[in-house]
Amino acid sequence: MWIYEKKLQYPVRVSKCDVRMARLLLEQYGGADGELAAALRYLNQRYTVPDKVIGVLNDIGTEELSHLEMIATMVYKLTKDATPEELEREGLADHYVNHDKSLFYQNASGVPFSAKYIQSKGDPIADLYEDIAAEEKARATYQWLINMTDDVDLKDGLTFLREREIVHSQRFRESVEILKEEKTKKKIF
Repeated sequence: MWIYEKKLQYPVRVSKCDVRMARLLLEQYGGADGELAAALRYLNQRYTVPDKVIGVLNDIGTEELSHLEMIATMVYKLTKDATPEELEREGLADHYVNHDKSLFYQNASGVPFSAKYIQSKGDPIADLYEDIAAEEKARATYQWLINMTDDVDLKDGLTFLREREIVHSQRFRESVEILKEEKTKKKIF
């Protein structure tokens, strides 16, 4: 189904160890509006949408997994040289005690990922509107993360991710219009 190329969708660079930003980035790793929730939502919804838009959900859901990999890489690079004292100072002592520097699906406040984050109504138009909202929330979160760092290298990767959220929102909007048009067509048997 896929060919794995050991390369990120977009290069991830960071200028320095920054545990505070790593903790904040966990919001996009395991938070309600993060990349894991988006990937699981879209890959789940694709089973109940009309054939005309399955590809959009499949493509975007798969891309969200690559974004999850980028966020994981950012968090890893931002913490790889951190001491236990630095992790504790930035609110990651509980994480360190439970996981060392290994990633764990949680948000910036340390709340573990939950399936409650994944919306799936079964109505394709309702689901696509939910998906549009999810992409716009992710876009906003990326902007706020960009505002929280002075690391130009990190900002570059976050800007790429923010722009992809805009593209995804546009593709979901197009899908809604396709389905609305399909509903109004006269059915001839």
